[in-house]
Amino acid sequence: MEIQNSTHTKADTQNPSMRLNRIFILDTNVLLHDANSLLAFKGVVVGIPFVVLEELDAFKKESAEKGRNAREVIRMLDHLRAKGCLSLGVALENDSAILKVFPNPPKVEFETENQKGYGLKDNLIIQTVRNLVNEGNTVTLVSKDINARVKADALGLDAEDYTKGKVSVESFYKGWSRIALPSLDLKNLSAKKTLSFMEDREVWPNEFFIFESENNPQNYRLFRYLGGTNVKEVDTIKIMHTFEARNIQQLMTLDLLMDDSVKIVTLLGPAGTGKTFLALLVGLYKVATLHQYRKLLVSRPVIALGADVGYLPGELQEKLRYWMQPVYDNIEFIYSQLFQTNESLFGSIEQKKKFKKFDRQQQPQAKPATAEEAHVIERLVQKGMLSLEAITYMRGRSIPYQFVFIDEVQNLTPHEVKTIVSRAGEGTKVVLAGDPYQIDSPFLDFTSNGLTVTTEKLKQESLFGSVFLETSERSELAKLAAEKL
Repeated sequence: MEIQNSTHTKADTQNPSMRLNRIFILDTNVLLHDANSLLAFKGVVVGIPFVVLEELDAFKKESAEKGRNAREVIRMLDHLRAKGCLSLGVALENDSAILKVFPNPPKVEFETENQKGYGLKDNLIIQTVRNLVNEGNTVTLVSKDINARVKADALGLDAEDYTKGKVSVESFYKGWSRIALPSLDLKNLSAKKTLSFMEDREVWPNEFFIFESENNPQNYRLFRYLGGTNVKEVDTIKIMHTFEARNIQQLMTLDLLMDDSVKIVTLLGPAGTGKTFLALLVGLYKVATLHQYRKLLVSRPVIALGADVGYLPGELQEKLRYWMQPVYDNIEFIYSQLFQTNESLFGSIEQKKKFKKFDRQQQPQAKPATAEEAHVIERLVQKGMLSLEAITYMRGRSIPYQFVFIDEVQNLTPHEVKTIVSRAGEGTKVVLAGDPYQIDSPFLDFTSNGLTVTTEKLKQESLFGSVFLETSERSELAKLAAEKL
């Protein structure tokens, strides 16, 4: 349905490139994903079906990110009403596009009698697209719902995902590159000489380079580019003489986590690669032993558990115990390993106890946790060195001089990550970790989740570093499952 001259807005007459019969219909999930998606289109008509307004109204009361975005979109639409009637079309910001609200169609033609009411809201949106196409317009349905796109395509309608801010799977930033050299050249390689290999490629601050032998990839040297003409070689890193990297990506991770000049680090990779373990290990070490930060703050999204921790039994701290179990497991494992090597990560908090030195060559015997091991987290919390918090309650805070670790970030939107990172105060370091191949949120994928998008947007900043960890170190069984199942 082409907009008639009598309903033209100011934008129409001042922008001759405006295509009035080119319409993009936005699904509700697009607006909930990005409240500014209305402004992502240029020179076209951006359409919102009436049923989408009804869905926004249902979401506006939520306290989470979807509710915030719903309220922001509703406020934007209310502001646009001052420019004219939304059903006739009003100019968006800088007259870049036209927004129009379309009424619900009186019926859905492609529904059978037995299907009526099934997927009604999606069907109303698709029927709106179909009616506009029948009236001679070129229309595209923009939806993050795969099934809605499939249904539209089955009816011969154009449909696509909302791709603003997406990262290509093929070219996403891993934080490191490999360069093969003859063995003699590798032996004689210096930090200064590595710069010659970076001249013809795009290099980012804190990017790692693995220079390896052409004939033996196990023979390698690792360097980190620091910006300008500065390069450093990365060698073995140990924590308390007990923990060290098991592979080269873990070595990169420890190098970034131990470097306080790198204020934000993203760790990506499949399960079992050590992301959570290494972040917690370094965080505890820097807080409890080195006293470089006041507190280790840990949080995880609750996507898999429902709308909120309120669904879990008990008081808030008891609820967090269920929700934070992977964090508890890792901290207790760190503590048990130190106990068996007669070392203490926590200084005066714990009294050292003598145990037979742990033999890494032998299979350790499983034993029940001691009282000290079982309650280490509670005592760290009581001493103010550890805080386990819900992401929901981080909005509006300022967090200075803390080591902040957010796990499972692949389930957060880019805006949610922005909200969290912007809480960081003076002297705070932020570590974001997750598996971009294992996403529970229905409208996020590898290319659009907050972890990969943040990595892509910050890769050129000197305060940022990233590592993609490839190798599972959890167990042979876990490695087999990750590869074969």
